[in-house]
Amino acid sequence: MGAHSPGRGSKRPNGAREAEILDLLQRADGALTPREVTERIGGGLTYNSVVTILTRMHTKQLLTRTPRGRAYAYAPVTDDPGFAARRMRSVLEERSDRQDVLARFADGLSTADADLLRQLLEPDQ
Repeated sequence: MGAHSPGRGSKRPNGAREAEILDLLQRADGALTPREVTERIGGGLTYNSVVTILTRMHTKQLLTRTPRGRAYAYAPVTDDPGFAARRMRSVLEERSDRQDVLARFADGLSTADADLLRQLLEPDQ
């Protein structure tokens, strides 16, 4: 018998579900309640599962939430490039050898990316 039980939908890792919900929230016109996320996400997620995932994402500071009626409405704290930048900063902050990490990062940049980084760091030149 395989890893899946008969009659059950495929189980996706939490990170994949979070990414799917984050993408949905980033494309939305505004904050969404768990009910609205459940209706739009499809894929067999229950309302309770959506609430759990949204709460976990809020705890991780990926989402803001504001009261709306008897529920909360959730929105991303930043856009996709902002999340990528947060991940990069997080990795750098975890390291005691920041200079070495930054030097290796810079060595791996293409000429175009290095030029762009110089322009961003020194906009007056």
